[in-house]
Amino acid sequence: MRASWQLLSRLIDLPASPEETAERLTMSGAEVESIVRPGSRVSGVVVAHILSLEKHPSRDDLLIASLDTGRGKHACVTAAANMKAGDKVFYGAPGSTLPDIEELGIRDFDGVRSEGMMLSGKEMGLPDVDLTAGLLVLPPGAPLGADALTLYGLGDVLLDISVTPNRGDLLSILGVARELKGLFPSAVLKPMPWDEVLPGDDSWPVEFGSVTLPDPGCLNYHLGLATDVDIGPSPLEIRVALAHLGMRPISNIVDVTNYVMLLLGQPLHAFDLNTLPKREITVRSAAAGEMIVTLDGKERRLTPKDMLITSGSGPKSEPIALAGVMGGEQTGIRDDTKIVVLEGASFSALRVGHTSRRLGITSEAASRYSRGVDPTLSAVGVDYALTLMREWGGASIGYKKISAFNAQPDPKPVLLTRKKLQTYLLWSDMEKAAEILEGYGLRPAQAPRAEERAFIPPAWRPDIIIEEDLIEEVGRWRGYDEAPVRMPGVLPRRGDAGASTSLALSLRACAIARGYAEAITYSFLPESFVTALHLPEDDPRARPLSLENPISQDWTVMRTTLLPGLLNGLRTSAASGWRGPVRLFEIGRAFLKDEKGHRELDVLGALVCNGTDPRTPWRETLDDFLSVKADAEALLQVTGHSASFVQGREPFGHSGQSADVRVKGEKIGYLARLSPAIQRETDFSNQPIYVFELNLSALEEAEKPAYTPASSFPATFRDISMLTPEGKTKDDAAADIRSAAGSSEKMLERVTLFDVYSGKGVPQGYRSMAFSLCYRVRDRTLNDEEVDKIHNAIRDTLTQKGYNMR
Repeated sequence: MRASWQLLSRLIDLPASPEETAERLTMSGAEVESIVRPGSRVSGVVVAHILSLEKHPSRDDLLIASLDTGRGKHACVTAAANMKAGDKVFYGAPGSTLPDIEELGIRDFDGVRSEGMMLSGKEMGLPDVDLTAGLLVLPPGAPLGADALTLYGLGDVLLDISVTPNRGDLLSILGVARELKGLFPSAVLKPMPWDEVLPGDDSWPVEFGSVTLPDPGCLNYHLGLATDVDIGPSPLEIRVALAHLGMRPISNIVDVTNYVMLLLGQPLHAFDLNTLPKREITVRSAAAGEMIVTLDGKERRLTPKDMLITSGSGPKSEPIALAGVMGGEQTGIRDDTKIVVLEGASFSALRVGHTSRRLGITSEAASRYSRGVDPTLSAVGVDYALTLMREWGGASIGYKKISAFNAQPDPKPVLLTRKKLQTYLLWSDMEKAAEILEGYGLRPAQAPRAEERAFIPPAWRPDIIIEEDLIEEVGRWRGYDEAPVRMPGVLPRRGDAGASTSLALSLRACAIARGYAEAITYSFLPESFVTALHLPEDDPRARPLSLENPISQDWTVMRTTLLPGLLNGLRTSAASGWRGPVRLFEIGRAFLKDEKGHRELDVLGALVCNGTDPRTPWRETLDDFLSVKADAEALLQVTGHSASFVQGREPFGHSGQSADVRVKGEKIGYLARLSPAIQRETDFSNQPIYVFELNLSALEEAEKPAYTPASSFPATFRDISMLTPEGKTKDDAAADIRSAAGSSEKMLERVTLFDVYSGKGVPQGYRSMAFSLCYRVRDRTLNDEEVDKIHNAIRDTLTQKGYNMR
């Protein structure tokens, strides 16, 4: 937000320089990022009167102007053709400086001596104030010989203020003036020019219906009327002010709305009455899929969360503007506009912010409405703007506004107590605190107890809601750099990082040690991620939580899985030219709906890809499904849990290369190779991509290790080889072996798979598994007869269960 020092000076008498003011604002939380003097490189430029114009004797494209500056006469050659004798222009004599010219001199144009230069707005550093190509022609009343920097705001000083999201009131000159009144108690607010404006009382000379507000997101709505409008340029001073504040001058009517918005903070919108489909206004919610073409010529598809200004009545009324965001192309002000209908309204900050971010429209109006606009200013803004339309465009005004209202904000008293004031600021002067708060415009109210104070926030400060907000205002005024310093007391016990933080630290160290790089991605995702990952409707991850006020149209829901963020990281790596292996991990939260609303899970996600150029003389260094499984197992060992990997299915996983990760029989994650359909959407489509996720919330309580002394007696080993169905896992087969041991299971110490074979000699649909069985007891050495007896019994039992022993 740029604040004009000259415009501020019209609203407030300040006992400080721009530099002192900037320092005070910055130390109170409204940081002034820079002080800009647009005319700092302009010197020696004055107002000159064109006495005569003559053609150049040898060049038809040039004119010779005779100029009077009040201090002497000068001859100047120009190629401009938009001026005439009698006009006044800015003139830079030899020795003058301009933003793009270090020093003007004397030039020769085919034998004609030209002293200095007559100037355009572009040459003065303000290209937008020029009305036509050529020179900047000044108003007839421009004082002859006056320094340009003393006129039309060209010598203004601008404060570039960084406005926080909760301080929408600072997005106006009036708001900054109010803030400075609080910071400088001796400052005096001047009578405001709009306070003298009387609302019109005449009936409209044209037929117009009513204004209805079925959408509660519109708090109030006012329509003013201006007839006999003459579209033309705004006064030069206004064009300069708008250009300084970052707005492009367009026409007197449009400039009025922008000027009033910058001055008061109240966005306005002007409609050409003759382009309205129907002479009636309805503010309603958009229908799903409804379309509107905005002023920038783009067609927008809307949702029921968007609010529309429509022409007509009922749900089928025709859209003419996106409420608080941007007007419609059809009803904008044109060069032939004669009757203007002026809108001033107050809209819900949440609704406007949602639409602005979803559609990617960052208009000046939307940036103010989304932060909150004083609802009492809408009528004032309309009346003041109509007065300016009469001054700048000869419009006829004085007609009664057509208005409609919904529920208006009702600020509640906020209590201030000495105890909390002392706790936060180490300062407890309630009398001084009350003086500070009243300086910011808060009104004292009756407090329930004598030791308390109550204050009602002004309408322009919707951010003041609780006691801490009052204390923050006092702290800002006093300056946080002035707060007393107090050392913290001795902690009663040693600090504890907590189970989840300690686990995350251990996992992070392990992942980095195994060659992974940590990624940090947003918790927000586009709703399309559900389709992109092929998640079915019954999958809990397919039902993300929607954000009421998303910061972007691409971030509308909370993530239910870390996978989309990691895939975006992979795409970013490819787009930056990375061709080598990519190994990413992230520890973050996933958000899932449940019966109570939602639950948050701590999750570790990882992604592995061999890169777009995996060529290497050492093929064994490339990652595959089993090497990534080893990484997941290593991370699980850090948590103190032993896990099993069971064949599973993931909607985004490759068929046959997806596994469920189970701890104590409960699924706590997955390991998968991405399916080809999803992989094609990345720039690594020629290389497999492996991913896994682990639910850390289920792993915080580690299993306690059990100690077993080493046996002093030797073990005896026997092997078993058997045919198993392909769907049977090695864990299932090992469990059947232990079960077959029956009462002798305590003698079976360990079952280890050492070979798997399928192919020639093995029936289709089967595979051969070979296990090593370790027999041992703790109190003696088993003899061969005992081991053979148990081992043969196991083989017989497995045969009875349907296994084909080999």
